[in-house]
Amino acid sequence: MKHSRLFTALDDGLDLTGTLHILRPPAGYDLAGLSDVTVEATFYPDHQYWQAMELVGDGIGRGATLVVVPRSKTLARAMISHAIAAGGLVVVDGQKTDGIEGIYKDIRKTTTILGVVAKGHGRLFWFTAGVAPAWDVTVKSPDGYQTVAGVFSETKIDAGSAQLVPHLDALKGDVADLGAGWGYLSREILSHEGVTRLDMIEADKAALDCAVANTNDPRARLVWDDALTFSGGPYDTVVSNPPFHTTRAGDPDLGKGFIATAARILKPRGALLMVANRHLPYEAELDAKFARVEELAGSGAFKVFRATRPKR
Repeated sequence: MKHSRLFTALDDGLDLTGTLHILRPPAGYDLAGLSDVTVEATFYPDHQYWQAMELVGDGIGRGATLVVVPRSKTLARAMISHAIAAGGLVVVDGQKTDGIEGIYKDIRKTTTILGVVAKGHGRLFWFTAGVAPAWDVTVKSPDGYQTVAGVFSETKIDAGSAQLVPHLDALKGDVADLGAGWGYLSREILSHEGVTRLDMIEADKAALDCAVANTNDPRARLVWDDALTFSGGPYDTVVSNPPFHTTRAGDPDLGKGFIATAARILKPRGALLMVANRHLPYEAELDAKFARVEELAGSGAFKVFRATRPKR
């Protein structure tokens, strides 16, 4: 039977006294039979998974913190620094592809490592909270915007979104920004006086909090939800720059799911305005979900679509 690194660590002597607070574990993360656990998850599908298990909590009174290392180097370091500041035992678990080896080397320079489990192309180690490494965890946000570590395109305006903006002409009525991120497109949508309501739909709570700060408009409403299953609306227009991966591997089905949601939540005469990377095969899905599809413009890297008359 294959065991997780946490399971192996507990078997090897990792002693957890009191509540273990886990930062951003993905859905299905192996808790190794532990029951005195609270979870903090900012990605909506993960949050719903842990909520269903009645484990979501704020970690107050924790005895230890487990950091599940994310893809973002800056976010990972910020999370570990936060765990060290909370005191107690700190456990760090991550894959080599997400930079766990560099984190381990940095921690060893300031702290005594109490135990290590290296397996499954990753590493889990633990130590008593003390002095954090002198990491720079600041984020240089795009001028005029607020972003935080770990959100998509945290340091610059996404080039695809920028190509979509000129086609947001004559927007009016109820609009949805499907996969709103930190709110660049949302602010552009709200620059149109004819827009009466904007729902910013985003699965990443940290990004959504930025979107609220970056719009600051009473017509905007934050919707923390999974775009693939969202069932609100109906809307006059859906605007979207859908993601095509949640891990390092690309997944075009994500964008196809966004297209299906857009068709489902639009009014019968509504329109989808969407930008996508040039190589992604979305044309067949657009044709299957809409009666009319136009490619408006693009470049060697991106293509912009307007799709109308959603099929029911």
